Amino acid sequence: MNVAEKKTSSLWVLYSIFFFWGFVAASNTVLIGTFKAHFKLTQFQSQLIDMAFYAAYFLGSLIYFFYSRFRGDLLNKIGYKTGLVGGLLISAIGSLGFIPAASMQSYPLMLTSLFIVAIGFTLQQIVVNPYVMVMGSPETGAHRITAGGSINSFGTTIGPLLISYAIFGGISSTNTLSDLSSVKMPYIILAVAFVLAALLVGLSKLPPVTNTEKIENNLGAFSFKQVRLGMIAIFVYVGVEVTIQSNMPALLESPDMLGLPASQTVHFISLYWGSLMIGRWTGAISAFNLSDRVKKILTAILPLLAYAVILLVNYIKFSALGVPEKIDDLLFYFPCIVLIILGFYMAQEKPARTMLLFGGVGALLMLAGMFTNGYIATYLFISGGLFCSVMWPCIFSLALAGLGKYTNQASSLLVMMILGGAIIPPLQGLLSDTVIKTGDFGVKVGIHFSYIVPLLGFIYLAYFGFKVKAVLKQQGINFDEKVVSSH
Repeated sequence: MNVAEKKTSSLWVLYSIFFFWGFVAASNTVLIGTFKAHFKLTQFQSQLIDMAFYAAYFLGSLIYFFYSRFRGDLLNKIGYKTGLVGGLLISAIGSLGFIPAASMQSYPLMLTSLFIVAIGFTLQQIVVNPYVMVMGSPETGAHRITAGGSINSFGTTIGPLLISYAIFGGISSTNTLSDLSSVKMPYIILAVAFVLAALLVGLSKLPPVTNTEKIENNLGAFSFKQVRLGMIAIFVYVGVEVTIQSNMPALLESPDMLGLPASQTVHFISLYWGSLMIGRWTGAISAFNLSDRVKKILTAILPLLAYAVILLVNYIKFSALGVPEKIDDLLFYFPCIVLIILGFYMAQEKPARTMLLFGGVGALLMLAGMFTNGYIATYLFISGGLFCSVMWPCIFSLALAGLGKYTNQASSLLVMMILGGAIIPPLQGLLSDTVIKTGDFGVKVGIHFSYIVPLLGFIYLAYFGFKVKAVLKQQGINFDEKVVSSH
């Protein structure tokens, strides 16, 4: 096997880890609806699932940051491969924690188990991104991460469907469980999968990755405005991506929307995460050395192909349950696919323009969703996933531009801002539960108008695209031109 073949096979080993991240993150949405009904939680309390999951990323990254600063880089000591195996085994331990948690009917223990799973994911994230970056030329590193994101999104697409089927046994059942014993099996299977993945990584021929650059004892990265703007952008982006779908089960239960229990709206959650897959498949085109003409053709074809995969997966499930007509719920989403295709053509692979355009369109979609109802509002809110899809690599590439020796430090600070996924969804849930008093009367904000939270988030993300371009130009960096010339 030559060097190129070794890199390709190793890259696919790493991409399998992206799948796990997406599978678990999207499956959390099913848990939110399930636990809310079983434990009789408020919307805010149900969002503690996302808080436990995404807070682990922040705390894990923070611990690693300070350990590396005062004791030296841990991964350089134990090796990146060993670190990746360790992260997978930690996630396996967290998955097994669902067994006693379900037996004891304990919501706090469920949250603790999910927190441990995510701590393992944090170590995996720190390891996998540098690995993917060295699997080819530096210029296409961000696009390889986007390609990994497309695998991640496949996990997010099928995760809610499989977890829902394992827990409820079908979409026609109620979303209320007399006990939580059915939660055990999917997480036992997941724990076994983590262990098998750890063995696969341990036996693979992953190349050694080391970081010989001296870690700065100061926080010089904060002196760069693009880093400060980027940290806020990552916080907001992750929060927006998560909160749209985390609050969606409650939204779709609302009488002015679909009035359906959470167990009967899982295919809409699958469509939301599938929307992220559609965008990431399309964004990954630039990772390959293709002509401009072929790229333009694939930009139109890949979103339709990804949409077809989503429809096929859901159709297979509906047919197995004897309700193939349910696929009609997803067919009328087609105009949104056309909209994202136009968006990619207009963005022209330029990250700052992509942020401005996609953030602006996302804000308009949220606004329109707040003032409509039923299926139209459902599609509008779900399409927010299309315009979140490629923001992660755009924010990272813009925030890290021109940092030199501070690049690694800034990168760890950006990863910490995944904390947005722990803060913003509960914030929207709290807003939904809020009663605004006017004299002797009180009006509850409600789940529908709580979507002003992602609306404001998209507005900031559009502002980031506008502002960071000007900041970089002041430093002599025309980042859009640099990206275009490198492909």
